[in-house]
Amino acid sequence: MRFTLTKEFMELVRQKIVEQDSLWVKENVLELHYADIAEILDALSNEEAKYIYFLVDENTQADILMELDEDVRDRFLASLTTKEIADQLENLDSDDAADILGELSDEQIHEVISQMEDDEAAEDIVDLLNYDENTAGGLMQKEFIQANMNWAVDRAIVELRRQAEDVEKVYNIYVVDDLNKLAGILSLKRLLFASPKTIISEIFQSKNIISVKTSDSDEEVAKIMEKYDLVAIPVVDFQNKLVGRITLDDVVNIIKEGADKDFQLASGISERIESNSSIWRISRARLPWLLIGMVGGIFSAQVISQFKTGISLVPSLAFFIPLITATAGNVGVQSSAIVVQSLAKGNDQFDSIIPKLLKEGLVGLLNGAFLSLLIYGIAFVFSSTTLGFVVSISLLVVVFFSAIIGTLIPLLLHKKNIDPALATGPFITTLNDVLGLFIYFTVGMLLYNL
Repeated sequence: MRFTLTKEFMELVRQKIVEQDSLWVKENVLELHYADIAEILDALSNEEAKYIYFLVDENTQADILMELDEDVRDRFLASLTTKEIADQLENLDSDDAADILGELSDEQIHEVISQMEDDEAAEDIVDLLNYDENTAGGLMQKEFIQANMNWAVDRAIVELRRQAEDVEKVYNIYVVDDLNKLAGILSLKRLLFASPKTIISEIFQSKNIISVKTSDSDEEVAKIMEKYDLVAIPVVDFQNKLVGRITLDDVVNIIKEGADKDFQLASGISERIESNSSIWRISRARLPWLLIGMVGGIFSAQVISQFKTGISLVPSLAFFIPLITATAGNVGVQSSAIVVQSLAKGNDQFDSIIPKLLKEGLVGLLNGAFLSLLIYGIAFVFSSTTLGFVVSISLLVVVFFSAIIGTLIPLLLHKKNIDPALATGPFITTLNDVLGLFIYFTVGMLLYNL
């Protein structure tokens, strides 16, 4: 049965922690899935969380630690001694341990590493810390199964059993040569069905092996794994030597973080924040785009002020200002969102920019024509024929140019290696507001002969 966290259950958990009722905690909390236990710890204070956490067995502790919200995990680790952190890291996969250590100061890293009892695990973690966290090297884990292509099957099985003690999930067996260079992949099924004296080189797959270099970006890794539908991918260095693997769960996190980042950028939030982030951090993330929006508003006000004489002579022109700005912003965001989504999937459309602009321009004209006819009828009924022409013509032109701008800007940003998600949301909206108002009042002045 799926666990649902309730307020009543949390109150009971806190009560049992106060009473130090470890038996109740073990029967009612520790029997849950580790993800559910992490959800409970997220809602507790550090001291309350530590009481439950240290009742859990070591293997489950590692799973819980990685399921905690990032901010909660940081606070939790900050309350532990370096020895306690070292003990926790020895139960984690090397990539997860390196991620946690990477958040600590250099002095803390040295202290934690020096107190780890497993020298091999410590060496793997230190090796991973040398890679940029946004590369395949920083994303990979050192726990994987490998076999030499010259081994017989019976020897390979013995060796793989020994290696599997440190590997939580076995997806493939990576086959290497005597220089530890990646030669291919062997499935567990094929290994188990082979005769004991068969040489690995006779049964492994050597063609169409997909791997990534340690220097490849994490986004590139995610695209490759998605394209080839992989659950794990080997990582090699520049000499093609096998150094690690990346599993699907790590890539899912990258995709999710990328989607969260793009959504927040499109919403005008300049850095990644969580719902439980501090007030200062949330304010700092939102303020830059609010300032840009305010500057855009000042430009819009300047545009309006330039046409104040015309507005005073035809006050009804002011009635449709919100319509023009809202439509311009919406059209721009729609066009840019489609381009940004396509770029996020790895489709570089800059080479086909002219066809793309023509297509979006035609879409803008079609939508603009429909909206213009509709608004002409409304303006004609409630005001005058001239105003109807002003609003409808302006809307058609605004929709067309907004679609073009919404398509062009993310492509230009992508070409300059700037995140195209910046093009959506406040940026496009503000730009099209100013342009839309200028077009609207210019058309109005011309048709009213002002």
